[in-house]
Amino acid sequence: MANLQLTHAPILNSSAQLLILPVNTAGILLDPILARTKTLFADNYHHYRRACRDGSLNAGSCLLHKRTREQSGLGVSSNGNQPSYIANLVISDHPYHPTRSRWLTDALTDLHHQLIPLIRHQGIRRIALFARPLIDSHLHSTVGSSPPESNVANSLPLDWHLDILPLLTQKLQDLPKLRIDVHVPKSIEI
Repeated sequence: MANLQLTHAPILNSSAQLLILPVNTAGILLDPILARTKTLFADNYHHYRRACRDGSLNAGSCLLHKRTREQSGLGVSSNGNQPSYIANLVISDHPYHPTRSRWLTDALTDLHHQLIPLIRHQGIRRIALFARPLIDSHLHSTVGSSPPESNVANSLPLDWHLDILPLLTQKLQDLPKLRIDVHVPKSIEI
């Protein structure tokens, strides 16, 4: 059974072997932490942007990337604390659109299927999930005009305690011998 733990610690200081980043299919990263990962994990960002441009990413999927290790230069000194894998959890079709339950469910299911071989054959035991884009995605949806009446039910933001946390627990709890640190904003009480 996986051990899910909520934490307020900075995700970029995590010693996790796999980092889960919630992204969209447009390739636009509005969250400041996600924007910082563009330079910290440039190989992942290029892989993600290429998939966005190709149109091969769908909302509700997970793009797993095995990071290349730097052998020389300034990046080599911090390689020991960086993740070996990055999972780009595609939770939306645009940065201003809220996460939908169906997309999050499908993306977590896809992630679950991709994690099993990594746990069994690569020895992955520690994962860090950046939860702020899941929680704050509804803040960006109020910037534009209101959605048409027919789409109101499909664009309602998900609640952390009622929707997101139970879904994370349900989809990831049965993974064997795994510690999952869920990095939440300080506004969420642990």
